Amino acid sequence: MNKILIPVDFSEYSLTAIQYACQLISQNERKQDIDLIHVFTHHSNSYINRQGYALEDPQVKISEKDMERLLANLQNEYSNIKFNSIFKEGNLFEEISKVTAGFAYDAVIMGTKGSSGLEAIFLGSNTYDVILNTKTPVLGVPQNTKDVKKDRIGLLCNFKEGEIEVIQHAIKLIDSNFELVLIYVNKDDRHISDIDAQFKDWIEEIINRTGIQNISYTIKPQVLYNRAAENVSHAISNVLIDEQIDFLLITRSRKSIFRRLLEENIVRKMAYNMTIPTLFAPVRTK
Repeated sequence: MNKILIPVDFSEYSLTAIQYACQLISQNERKQDIDLIHVFTHHSNSYINRQGYALEDPQVKISEKDMERLLANLQNEYSNIKFNSIFKEGNLFEEISKVTAGFAYDAVIMGTKGSSGLEAIFLGSNTYDVILNTKTPVLGVPQNTKDVKKDRIGLLCNFKEGEIEVIQHAIKLIDSNFELVLIYVNKDDRHISDIDAQFKDWIEEIINRTGIQNISYTIKPQVLYNRAAENVSHAISNVLIDEQIDFLLITRSRKSIFRRLLEENIVRKMAYNMTIPTLFAPVRTK
């Protein structure tokens, strides 16, 4: 059984993630169910009377009713998709980690505000914590995402095995009918001819192992990344605009560009300030 897990707090952000996931599934030949998980993160122990009899937190019933209405509306709109509800209590990323450890979900899909400021820090931190604490790929969907676009898929490339894996994860979600754009950050000021030769071999490897045929690449000079760390995520966003990327892939491993950027506190900013849907995929440990 193929499934997607979506955390739901009934905000516009989680609803955006749900609509995006439903559109993805409706467009794909590979069908998937959707599990909607609501985590009570602010459950109070104050609903205990003096005799020691537990009283039910009214927020539980409210959330259950909200979930019931949401499921009814979704089932009416997307009759070809099966929806299930899950309720947990505790820390959001810990509960998601537990649920994904018990079932091999294709992805966790989360809505994110995708802007700066205090509100984005709190919203973005949820996505960021889940990215770091689950072995399941996490797809962040910015709140302003209206339609599924997947013509040009960007991959932050460092010629590592994990990049094959993140492409394979992406195919599960969006099929394989897209142009793959490999984005290489020339941080070490390597000679362009050396990089071109490496790309020739790497593209052949990708074709052989994923079946993706339409592949191009772009090399970005290190000058873009010699700025202060807080500006680098903005520079990457500009690259995505220049290349007209619809959907971004990032690997998560100690040797990947994800880790290298993480050391500079950049991936955190990218998680807080996503401009396009971004899939963060872990690399299997050997």
